[in-house]
Amino acid sequence: MTETKKLLRSLAGEVLPTPPIWMMRQAGRYLPEYRATRALAGDFLSLCYNPDLAAEVTLQPIRRYGFDAAILFADILLVPQALGADLWFVTGEGPRLSTVTGQAEFDALKGKDDIHEVLSPVYETVRILSRELPSETTLIGFAGAPWTVATYMIAGRGTPDQGPAHTLMAENQPLFDALMGRLTEATIEYLSAQVEAGAEVLKLFDSWAGSLKGEAFDRYALEPAKKIIAELKARHPDTPIIAFPREAGERYIGFARATGADCVALDNSVSADWAAEHVQVDGCVQGNLAPTHMVTGGQALVDETRRIVKAFSKGPHIFNLGHGITPDADPENVALMIETVRNG
Repeated sequence: MTETKKLLRSLAGEVLPTPPIWMMRQAGRYLPEYRATRALAGDFLSLCYNPDLAAEVTLQPIRRYGFDAAILFADILLVPQALGADLWFVTGEGPRLSTVTGQAEFDALKGKDDIHEVLSPVYETVRILSRELPSETTLIGFAGAPWTVATYMIAGRGTPDQGPAHTLMAENQPLFDALMGRLTEATIEYLSAQVEAGAEVLKLFDSWAGSLKGEAFDRYALEPAKKIIAELKARHPDTPIIAFPREAGERYIGFARATGADCVALDNSVSADWAAEHVQVDGCVQGNLAPTHMVTGGQALVDETRRIVKAFSKGPHIFNLGHGITPDADPENVALMIETVRNG
């Protein structure tokens, strides 16, 4: 099967004449069919935990566009919920969680082996998708990286600078390290269960890695990724893993080598030419068209897409955006992007 799946070929290091393509958040609010299904589910979390509907929204962009990969529809904050945190979503504002800022709150969290009851609907979604996806489409499972998930658990919401997490790190490092350790262990178990259910590739999203600098980046972005990847490779040696330390900048260099990742996903703050020279030398890269092009479209979208494909053409490459597609994107611009990648 590997021979027929373009994404797996690129992850194995093959340089293809046309890169495989998928998009972060490709199942999402920019699609009318997604909005209809979410309305049917009632709310976002109900959609995540309904295997039939979560599989349906995962399949929608595959039916519409024929992407080379489908990524499981879920959310990175399901893991803290499975660990015992309260989680809810405020319309128009995003997620809210009960916070972990003291020892008593940490002590109330569940252990890594107690997460599966809450997360079992996610595994069922993976099983449905592994049966229903087209034979040429790769199924990607995912989780948030420990640092990124910790920032939400400490602040109780998304923050512009991850300030509360940095404060806890500075003021109570033992507690912060314990939370990172618990999240690392739970992430391993969660991703391993996704593979057992049928995921063919895994992706680790460290959306806030860029706010870690110097030794903190090594300790809280690189080391957890290395530990997670090493354990998953020990259990599932044939499962490729994509790491996404978003806005890592110069720290993208050598990240795959240091962590054991098969591919590094790149945000659009770095140029494709720079990344081809400094990051792609270690293997497959993924990225990195600015999501704004999915809103504005036009010749600029075509030109930038062509430029990225050309810049990465000498090594293994998966075409993607530099971050998730936004709700205001035009579905026609997605079609134009795909047409440009595949037909020049």
